[in-house]
Amino acid sequence: MTDPIADLATAKALANPVRQRILRELEIIDEATSTVLADRLGITTGGTSYNLRILAQHGLVEEVPDRGHGRERWWRLSRQSLRFPVLSRQSPELRAAIEKLNELWLAEDLETFARFQARRERLGVWSDAVPYSRGSIRLDLGELENFFEDYLALLKRYQRAPDETPRGARTVLTRFVAFPDPEEEA
Repeated sequence: MTDPIADLATAKALANPVRQRILRELEIIDEATSTVLADRLGITTGGTSYNLRILAQHGLVEEVPDRGHGRERWWRLSRQSLRFPVLSRQSPELRAAIEKLNELWLAEDLETFARFQARRERLGVWSDAVPYSRGSIRLDLGELENFFEDYLALLKRYQRAPDETPRGARTVLTRFVAFPDPEEEA
């Protein structure tokens, strides 16, 4: 089954800095109320509640069944994968939303890696846990698509619910980017 294609409304929902921070916090702590998120993010509970509802409308977060009491609602990531249409199939509005989202993600990745570097020596055996590869391969478009699908299948093989995670496991952030060398003539 292929992942759903994100529409403009979902891309806009994702391209919001507060919503990105909420998603990141849920990635770290797994489940939270709007109050917990508000405390962690330094914003109002009204702000977190509103943004959680927007994320839920787009299937990005979901309520945790049987966890809340009364008006208390617990939230978690839905673990739904999304895909974006290729550039040639994006409207100008969708392209702008995706570009904003990519800028947010890149800034977060750079900041997160800088924090990792600053704390690295205090991480014990995990300080060595930075598999890094930088290379190039020659592919046609079909092969590049297959390569990406293989990468996604590998990620999905290791993604699991917190209760299925081995003792001593940590969240490992993974990023993938592949693009044609702009200096090479087609």
